[in-house]
Amino acid sequence: MAKRDFYEVLGVPKNASDEEVKKAYRKLAMKHHPDRNQGDAAKAAEEKFKEAKEAYEMLSDPQKKAAYDQYGHAGVDPNMRGGPAGADGFGGFSESFGDIFGDIFGGARGQRGGRQVYRGADLSYAMEISLEEAAAGKETQIRIPSWDNCETCSGTGAKPGTSVKTCPTCHGQGAVQMRQGFFSVQQTCPQCHGSGKIIPEPCTTCHGQGKLKKQKTLEIKIPAGIDDGQRIRSTGNGEPGQNGGPSGDLYIEVRLRKHDIFEREGDDLHCQVPVSMTIAALGGEIDVPTLQGKATIDLPEGTQSGKTFRLRGKGVKGVRSSYPGDLYCHVAVETPIKLTEHQRKLLKELDESFRKSGHKHSPNDKGWFEKAKSFFS
Repeated sequence: MAKRDFYEVLGVPKNASDEEVKKAYRKLAMKHHPDRNQGDAAKAAEEKFKEAKEAYEMLSDPQKKAAYDQYGHAGVDPNMRGGPAGADGFGGFSESFGDIFGDIFGGARGQRGGRQVYRGADLSYAMEISLEEAAAGKETQIRIPSWDNCETCSGTGAKPGTSVKTCPTCHGQGAVQMRQGFFSVQQTCPQCHGSGKIIPEPCTTCHGQGKLKKQKTLEIKIPAGIDDGQRIRSTGNGEPGQNGGPSGDLYIEVRLRKHDIFEREGDDLHCQVPVSMTIAALGGEIDVPTLQGKATIDLPEGTQSGKTFRLRGKGVKGVRSSYPGDLYCHVAVETPIKLTEHQRKLLKELDESFRKSGHKHSPNDKGWFEKAKSFFS
């Protein structure tokens, strides 16, 4: 049976970009992968998977793609061109499949020039900010580890006067193939660890790494409304990749300092408002703080401790919120301390007056004593 056109297999036009080719293959590989198809459909799915894999191998390689575009299947036929790597149907699995799913699971990101390419590790940075800064947002600077080319060896990793050599085991491919019967398994070269190069005499400054760890300053914008534990991603500012792979990302985790007055709960704020016994009894206006300035609460006569007043829109407008939250002020009636003799006398007279009036001045007093009778008898 004649082979189908590789562009037709992937469902992309001939002028498709590398990203479009990769995306099309990812979709087909996920759909027809042998692990996802069992029973009667397994054999047909396996054939489609191999067909898509071969098409991707050819169209993702610039040289193979150019040959295919010019000569068709004859330009990439292994029987006519000496045989490309992985033409046995299984040997190129780790190269093509790993390149696609490395984006999802990390680690290897395919091959570049025959060498295994690895994405750099992500970094984490904890930043402590105040509640006011979280609510309003801020721009700040942070210092993070960075890597620069070693000036001694100009980034080669080799001692000055010497040079980097091609790995004799994998001949610069970064990978070797192990054959067992009809199967071929590709693995990272054990001598060069996938780089395709060896350094006979490493640079004494960077110890063969070709780079040195330093510090760099980053400008960071904290979005208004960010909450404790939320993270900001700074793309490409993680550890550098290996063998030309992309750098990882930097994740900045925000931590809110404990506030002297407010406690945050989502977009809402809570605070305790101390109120004197006389103001609570007689009623009146009191001033309370908010993140936007001062606000006034009108206390009704006889306000009890624990009474909550809600100030709408005086909370925090979250990063993904359309409206700001509310401020909940919880009244805490204070008992006076360090009384003078005159004040003691006045309070005793007041208490005596209350007792003569029964329970009408104590809204919870009568009910509580009724429930407690059984304990007193």
